[in-house]
Amino acid sequence: MGNQHKGDPRFGQFGAGGTSTAQYGQQSYGNAYGAPQYGQNPYAQNTYQQPNAEQLNQMYKAPAASNLEAGRVTMDDVVRKTGINLAVVVAAGAVAWFIPILMYLGLVGGIVLGLVNAFKKKVSPALIVTYSLMQGLFLGGVSRLFDYAYPGIVVQAVGGTVVVAGTILVLFANKKLRTTPKLNKFFMIAASAYLVFLLINLVSTFVFQVSLYGANPYVGLAIALFAVLLASYSLLQDYTNVTEMVNAGAPKSESWRLAFALTASLVWLYIEILRVLSFLRQIADN
Repeated sequence: MGNQHKGDPRFGQFGAGGTSTAQYGQQSYGNAYGAPQYGQNPYAQNTYQQPNAEQLNQMYKAPAASNLEAGRVTMDDVVRKTGINLAVVVAAGAVAWFIPILMYLGLVGGIVLGLVNAFKKKVSPALIVTYSLMQGLFLGGVSRLFDYAYPGIVVQAVGGTVVVAGTILVLFANKKLRTTPKLNKFFMIAASAYLVFLLINLVSTFVFQVSLYGANPYVGLAIALFAVLLASYSLLQDYTNVTEMVNAGAPKSESWRLAFALTASLVWLYIEILRVLSFLRQIADN
């Protein structure tokens, strides 16, 4: 959609952004009124009126400032920013659907901007939206190719992505799914290994015209299913991060970073579900 964050490889580390406590130097106060003379009121010049019981009661009952009022990230912020990024992905994808060659620009741009946004300490909304634009171009072209080979597969993949993401969200909201330190560690190792595999497959496909995925549909299906699990856990981490960041009162600007992470996970999940469906179609056709 956190932790805060335990070093997510997709967007780096960022603090919980809680309020910092100002440090005050010790002050030495002298007698502001001098030595009072007998028969005089030493506080005669104090015109401050003490609040009465009713005023004090109203002060205590007054609601604390909300995250929105305090300039802190809220759930609505994250949902709104994620919606903006997904809208950009869909719009760019629609363009690349008719101009598939744009997917190469999207591929390179997505990788570069993904790394930049992942390790950039200061949040840049412009770079995050541009990243979504690149991802949309890539997805649009790739989706067109898959749909040409397997008509109707894109609609199925979109539906599958919505179902998986929604199911994880419901289970998380009902405390049925949670991340753990051990699973986080396994995810880091497995995701890194899978990334290396993807890079090798990319080189093999463009240089030798041989896809490691397509060597055997059953092997490809197994790899794609494992990747769906990784992408799903990545999404679970994002949901966890959003909840923790909101509860910690992180700066409002962090909503963009959280939206970036959610967008990246959803794009990843869609691609892997698209692969799973393509291998199932291959196996069915054979």
